[in-house]
Amino acid sequence: MLLIAISLLLALVPLAGIGWILVSGTLFTVDGLFMSLILLTMSGIVGTTALFEVWQWRKGGGPSFSPSLAAGKASSGSGVERGVVESVEFYESGVGQPNKSIVKFQGKPPAAPFLVFEGDMRNALPVGQRVEVTFRRAAGYNVLVDVSYS
Repeated sequence: MLLIAISLLLALVPLAGIGWILVSGTLFTVDGLFMSLILLTMSGIVGTTALFEVWQWRKGGGPSFSPSLAAGKASSGSGVERGVVESVEFYESGVGQPNKSIVKFQGKPPAAPFLVFEGDMRNALPVGQRVEVTFRRAAGYNVLVDVSYS
């Protein structure tokens, strides 16, 4: 709820800037017009995001962005996942960052439809194969510990 209030406040701040442009009389200059457009865009983006969060909150879904879902799994320490591998997407990261693979399992509930692993998992987790994956949590991703095929 605090995040929604902060977002709404941040949506109103650019509108105050437009008010200042109106009061100072520079609205019809090139600088005033472009600054007004930029401030309206910023306010619209942050305001729309805040309204979407309010809508999600009133619907009972909680915040739409879940850091644990973005990291792949909502467990701490280690975990085990069983299922049929639906897809494995490999992403090469920049220098100094670990490469990541996003593994999606078939028939999983929407709460945790995928796991994010460090490294290339395309050979370790073949698509269509039923697997039991043991992993441990790291900073924002999972590290594969063991794979059992069935």
